Amino acid sequence: MHRMFAALLAAVSCVAVAQAQDIATTAPPAAPPLTLDQAVAAAGGSAPAADAARADIAAAEAGRTIAGLRPNPTVSTEVENISGTGLYRGLRGAETTVGVSIPIELGGKRSARIAVADARTTRAQLAAAITEVDIRLQVTQLYIDAVAAERRLTTALDQTRIANDALNGARVRVRAGRASPIEEQRADVARVNAEAAAENARRILESARINLGRRVGQPVVGPLDLAWLDTLSGSYGPQLVPSAEGTLALAAADADLAVADAGVRLARSQRIPDVTVGPGVRRFSESNDTAVLFSISVPIPLFNSGRAAVGQASAERSRAEAQRRMTRLDVEQAILDARTEADNAATLARAANGPALAASQEAARIARIGYREGKFGQLELLDAERTLAETRLAAIDARAVYQNAKARLERLTAPAPEQGN
Repeated sequence: MHRMFAALLAAVSCVAVAQAQDIATTAPPAAPPLTLDQAVAAAGGSAPAADAARADIAAAEAGRTIAGLRPNPTVSTEVENISGTGLYRGLRGAETTVGVSIPIELGGKRSARIAVADARTTRAQLAAAITEVDIRLQVTQLYIDAVAAERRLTTALDQTRIANDALNGARVRVRAGRASPIEEQRADVARVNAEAAAENARRILESARINLGRRVGQPVVGPLDLAWLDTLSGSYGPQLVPSAEGTLALAAADADLAVADAGVRLARSQRIPDVTVGPGVRRFSESNDTAVLFSISVPIPLFNSGRAAVGQASAERSRAEAQRRMTRLDVEQAILDARTEADNAATLARAANGPALAASQEAARIARIGYREGKFGQLELLDAERTLAETRLAAIDARAVYQNAKARLERLTAPAPEQGN
């Protein structure tokens, strides 16, 4: 009988194992995690800022086309002597003149307009490049928030499990008469606080995912690349003298200065009056004869000589030059601050994730064993568990700070695109 029961049990076990294997082989594979690069690529295609930057480039290129156009000619018609007395009664003495006026720009106005338009086009292209790196920075920061929130939720859930185990252990000790009921109440308070912290962490994670999905342009429901947060590569070091040369920010300041320089050139060219010339034909109704005429007109710069416009353009050029110097100082200071923050955060992350975490885990493990065996009190256990939780959270926070500082540093040191790209 026992042999039959054992055979039946073995057969049922084999069937269960086979079914489990079939389920494992037929179950759909887990979705791959959404990486940071994938999130940035998705956000770049749907970001309104990118659309605005492309529209600015199109507008600047259209402005370049407009700047290269020459002034339109003017066709004029004049009829004289259409009414009067004697010979000029009616239209018998009318004189009709048809002429074409062609403006001739002098002083290099057209080339100056083209230079301004080219400078503005370059500035718009740089603005598009800045928008691109800004989008990457924004998505990176939101991605860091989401990954760190998920890691904090995992830690909070682990602490909730530990708090429940501690509560069960306290109940056993109290019922066995080995501890005061106060220990059970204290453990219950720790459990309630742990569950509340886990609930808060869950809400923060949901909010972080929603914010990331809004920026990416699609809901973020799958897993994230949690291991990416642990990447601590490079040591930037504040000992290196930061330089703003070749960065996007300084290139944008240079482009603003180039626009201002072109504006000064355009303002100076406007001081030279243009000449309007044109041929014409005049018909005399009385004799039915025609005559050819030629006109030329030049404005007299009596009230507006253009000197004020040149002064205004020169002042704007001085402002752009001063702004460029300020940009260099600000960028170099920001680079140094970001390097220092990244290095400090990396140091804290390595310490919190290395010896400090190992020591707190070992202390908590010993405290649990000692509490079960009655060698340690509950306060020692709670203190060890609290230290472990704080160390884990500190490690997550330090990694998040490091990744944020690294992202800002990459944004500050983003190279300017080569001319013509």
